[in-house]
Amino acid sequence: MKPIALLQSILFSALALGLGSSAQAKSIEFTASLATPVLKAGKAQTAFLKVALTGFTLSAQGERPPANVAIVIDKSGSMSGERIERAKEAAIMAVNGLNANDIVAIIAFDNTIEVVTPATKVTDKALISQAIRNIRVAGGTGLFAGVSKGAFEVRKFFDKNRVNRVILLSDGQANIGPSSPAELGQLGSMLAREGISVTTIGLGADYNEDLMTQLAANSDGNHAFVENSRDLPRIFQREFGDVGSVVAQEVEIIIRLKRGMRPLRILGREGEIMDGVVRLRMNQLYSQQEKYVMLEVEVPAGKAGENADLAAVEVSYINMQSKSREKLARAVSVSYSESAEAVVKATDKKVMVSAVQQVSNEVNKQALSLRDSGRVEEAKKVMQENSDYLAERAISLGSAAAPAPALKAMADETRSQAGRIDSSDKEVQNVLRKKMKEDQYKVEKQQK
Repeated sequence: MKPIALLQSILFSALALGLGSSAQAKSIEFTASLATPVLKAGKAQTAFLKVALTGFTLSAQGERPPANVAIVIDKSGSMSGERIERAKEAAIMAVNGLNANDIVAIIAFDNTIEVVTPATKVTDKALISQAIRNIRVAGGTGLFAGVSKGAFEVRKFFDKNRVNRVILLSDGQANIGPSSPAELGQLGSMLAREGISVTTIGLGADYNEDLMTQLAANSDGNHAFVENSRDLPRIFQREFGDVGSVVAQEVEIIIRLKRGMRPLRILGREGEIMDGVVRLRMNQLYSQQEKYVMLEVEVPAGKAGENADLAAVEVSYINMQSKSREKLARAVSVSYSESAEAVVKATDKKVMVSAVQQVSNEVNKQALSLRDSGRVEEAKKVMQENSDYLAERAISLGSAAAPAPALKAMADETRSQAGRIDSSDKEVQNVLRKKMKEDQYKVEKQQK
């Protein structure tokens, strides 16, 4: 081979190797599993199908996607004193954790909206921090307008390869402009369709937790209840940790059930069920975190030894590392046996733990509804029975010596909340309700 041809060959090989290594981007882990892959023959029954997605590991800081966030701070009169100072401290800490390729906007609201810092790259942290320090409190709570303005700033630099998010902090009831949970939920849904999520942080015992959780849920954002303003820096640190660990966005899940299989309900998440096809969407998936869909289905009777296709599952998402849309597919089947022992032995305990969590969470939500309607003793009984059920399942899916940790923790917390749900202290009741809503939200959305 001539020297020039040899050199060209070496360069081409090196280039091909380089392209190959960059193309080998990590992919998310995707499983589709039945809690009971073996069912008792001869009768129709229900089963739980779990579609789980786990984000890949980010091995270096440079791998994280750039952020495009708007921090929206309530500066109404009730935020005066330590609350606003802690909020400003937390926002400044968050800004200092961003880098020059990130974009941030700072919005403050009361009766009016103040664009403290319009959307800008984080190249002058001192200037942004000083603008935050200059925020002063006054007036009412125009929450809808504050979030809308935050979204407006995010749109200026919206990019599917960035994490586009509004982070709302408020300690009060929305009392200016649209103010119902339904109206704020509609705003959240609209932003989700645009690819913008909203994290809501409720401070103290006076904010509207129904409004805040619905806004977050409909946009697939996070929610936190912060009883003490001293905890705000920690909450902001956790939130921006999530922002920096997004590995997938615009996650779409399609579950196509085979003939005879009937979808009953989606647990935890909102989705569409039509003609045996279930469609769901998640805005983001985080590094090393599992998020899942739990679907309860009715499976027709089968003969012993028979295998049947249950569903075909498709997942597509934008990989934030490769910056491309990826598609994955899995098939799910079920088999039948006359042996009750074979059915129990085949149980997927990890999937069953998730199913028990979601079913019990629905029961706790019903208890909260009973409490809100004044049926307090009934609510207490429901929660106590639910705690007993969780404790029993913790042992059956673990052991007496080592109960399943997630179920044991949920059982303990449910029993603790049941013991306080009939308190005559209004402050205790107010705080308890917020904690229950936060806990229920975290189980539904598998929030860290």
